[in-house]
Amino acid sequence: EVRLVEAGGGLVQAGGSLRLSCAASGFTFSTYAMSWVRQAPGKGLEWVSSITSSGGLTTYADSVKGRFTISRDNAKNSLYLHMDNLKPEDTAMYYCTEGWRTTRTRGQGTQVIVSS
Repeated sequence: EVRLVEAGGGLVQAGGSLRLSCAASGFTFSTYAMSWVRQAPGKGLEWVSSITSSGGLTTYADSVKGRFTISRDNAKNSLYLHMDNLKPEDTAMYYCTEGWRTTRTRGQGTQVIVSS
């Protein structure tokens, strides 16, 4: 059974930083591309970023490009999202998921709230 557990969210002021993590189990993590997806209050799912299985290629939504960095540690079955220069519009529930540029969600997510 695929299990993805997100952590690291919280309340931060605009301009601040957070690092999200995702612990994966139940599948061969190192063979899957992984993505981060978010859902702002009252809005639909938005793809944020993806990384290839090796970590050699990353891609970002225009809304976060230059501010967010996706990374992974295959030895630890973990995915990360480092978020800098956070903006109020980044307020959302953040989810990790397997796949490339997907908006599928599995876990409970971690809440990020950015105050202005």
